[in-house]
Amino acid sequence: MNYPSIFNDVIGPVMRGPSSSHCAASNRIGLIAGDLIGGNIRDVLIEFDVNGSLATTHDTQGVDIGLFAGFLGWKITDDRLLGSKSALKQAGINHQIKIHDFRATHPNTYRITLSNQNESISLQALSTGGGIIKVTALNQIPVNIFGDCHELLLFASSFPEDFLDSVKKEFSGCKILRHQYQDQQLIEIKSITAFRSECYTHLFQDVKGLVIRQVKPVLPILSTSSVAVPFDSPTSALSYVKAHQLSPWQVAIAYESARGNISEAAVIEKMAMIVVTIKKSIEQGLVGTSYSDRLLGYQSGQFQKQMKTKQLIECGVVNHMVLNITALMEVKSAFGIIVAAPTAGSCGTLPGSMIAVQDCFDYSDLEITKAMLVAGLIGVFIAKDSTFAAEVGGCQVECGAASGMLAAAFISLNGGDFQQCLGAASLALQNIFGMTCDPVANRVEVPCLGKNILAATNALTSANMILAGFDAVIPLQETIIAFDQVGRSLPRALRCTGLGGLTMTETSKRLEATLTKNNQL
Repeated sequence: MNYPSIFNDVIGPVMRGPSSSHCAASNRIGLIAGDLIGGNIRDVLIEFDVNGSLATTHDTQGVDIGLFAGFLGWKITDDRLLGSKSALKQAGINHQIKIHDFRATHPNTYRITLSNQNESISLQALSTGGGIIKVTALNQIPVNIFGDCHELLLFASSFPEDFLDSVKKEFSGCKILRHQYQDQQLIEIKSITAFRSECYTHLFQDVKGLVIRQVKPVLPILSTSSVAVPFDSPTSALSYVKAHQLSPWQVAIAYESARGNISEAAVIEKMAMIVVTIKKSIEQGLVGTSYSDRLLGYQSGQFQKQMKTKQLIECGVVNHMVLNITALMEVKSAFGIIVAAPTAGSCGTLPGSMIAVQDCFDYSDLEITKAMLVAGLIGVFIAKDSTFAAEVGGCQVECGAASGMLAAAFISLNGGDFQQCLGAASLALQNIFGMTCDPVANRVEVPCLGKNILAATNALTSANMILAGFDAVIPLQETIIAFDQVGRSLPRALRCTGLGGLTMTETSKRLEATLTKNNQL
């Protein structure tokens, strides 16, 4: 079972770019692709299905930028990211993007073939939402590679009869899988520690035509061969809470500590570092950002000025939430550092609101850190039974999910119990079913900013309703299942394909044409 992790699947990645499912995921796929050919790339063929999301968004939502950076070995936080296309050319790497109908079953499907003067290797990979990826085939051999461990890959047309037994003996602490497709065979060895070539090359001397590749992990939390968690659903978590008498943040720590095989102190420390990053991003946004390929300019500064001069309708913490959310969305659109929570498209809702309530009510950094962990646990439940990919479930699985997570965080900050956290999350999700993903000019800005703010205010009112004794009626576990069904029922045109809704308005098309023309100058 591939259990979601708070830091892998929900709060993060820390990244640059407008979209985690496009920019961050493509970067991770590019990094893995580079490892597969030993970093020696001369030619790349990239294929996107004509009926998928990437066909219409790859050049406007950071897919190309992230993917090219990955080929070069640059991570998604690299400050050179925006120059990846020209750097790819300077490195002598030729690339071709081909869009055609190969009947992909997932809207975010990548087919990549890399070659040099000595070899060629192909992979198929999926971006499954929030920056999470899954490599599903190598040279057409079916695999499941998530980037959550070190991989030692052995390719050959055949292996000696007792070879697998020798491998199992040498790598006794690792997960070992054998795959085959037609006349190709692959032995895959998964480990949470890096492989040292001097320790294993003697095993492979007699295997003809053997190709050995090491693939480094791209996720922050690694997976052991036998991941175990104390619970895996809202219902089982509630039973765990009752048995152990834990507060909401303690429940989240218990899960992530077990999931990542890390100490409780390490869990707190990781989230505390994320809170620091969020604050720096807000500060950057308020100072002002600029980027040529975006629709919205520097609006957070004007909003802050209006707050100080009392020219806005007074609504307390809500205005502070609007301010921070706007600042974060501006940083995202300018390729600054942000934290996807659970996605880049929804990076303002939870982080911006958490810092807003801290500023208004003097919560400590530790209290905010604990509340963020509670939000992360709600996200784990959503990730397990739904998705964070707007290409699959519309914006309800991005901003909507963020709203449910934030509602639970608000409850935790206010001293509520775990049952109330679940109730607030369920109510917030129920209120936001059916939210479409139809970004204007194919940029993740409009109506994304407004939807982040809407999600935040929905979370606040949902939390207050639960604190006042309102009944969410439908348990969170059932709500998530219905939430997923509704998202997948949305028309394809309204799931981040650039084919419906506001994207197709006259103004949107005019803005897209203008931005495209400016980029070509």
